[in-house]
Amino acid sequence: MAVIHRTTLTPTKVEHLAAWLPTRPWYRGGPAPEPERSGGFRLDDPAGEVGIEFMVTTDTSGPEPVSYLVPLTYRDAPLPGAESALIGTSEHGVLGERWIYDGCHDPVLFTELLALIEGRAPAMAQSVTDTPDREVTRAYTGEPFPRGELTPRPADDAHGTRLPTPHGTTLHVHRVLAPVPGNPPLPRAGAAGHVAGGWPGPDGVRLHAVLMTLDAG
Repeated sequence: MAVIHRTTLTPTKVEHLAAWLPTRPWYRGGPAPEPERSGGFRLDDPAGEVGIEFMVTTDTSGPEPVSYLVPLTYRDAPLPGAESALIGTSEHGVLGERWIYDGCHDPVLFTELLALIEGRAPAMAQSVTDTPDREVTRAYTGEPFPRGELTPRPADDAHGTRLPTPHGTTLHVHRVLAPVPGNPPLPRAGAAGHVAGGWPGPDGVRLHAVLMTLDAG
């Protein structure tokens, strides 16, 4: 169970993202983004060592707000071989120095994300300890994924991040989200699985989007 500490993080996650987002091929804004945390959810690391967060951040620097999905992991030491995935380091008021990674490169996040899609791991509230996030929905129609830690092989392009899975499918992480008010939208036809979620929009309207889609090939 991940414990949410009410403390400081210096620099903040949003400050790190303001510098990191323009380096991504899927980023749609200008050179000086103004990200704000809009919502998201967490997963628990069964070993209790790695923090796993799926943050929705909205950049308000352009003519229209753009919402991005940013999977993050937090570690108490560098992840070997993941230097290019490091977003930054911060000082946590309780836990000390933390290494913050683009979570699509982290085997712990990848393993638990497939467990979520399969229905073996619950989505947890972003800011409340030991509380499921009932708004996160998932579906999967394929064979069970292998147990044990899985190594991700992510590839970014202008549309998001592709993660090949052990069954020959591809998990598409929709970095640029297409939110709609009301009920969660359906994934595209033929998808073997998906994850959808919601967050508060302007004027109290609840926004929802498909966050990830699992496709054949």
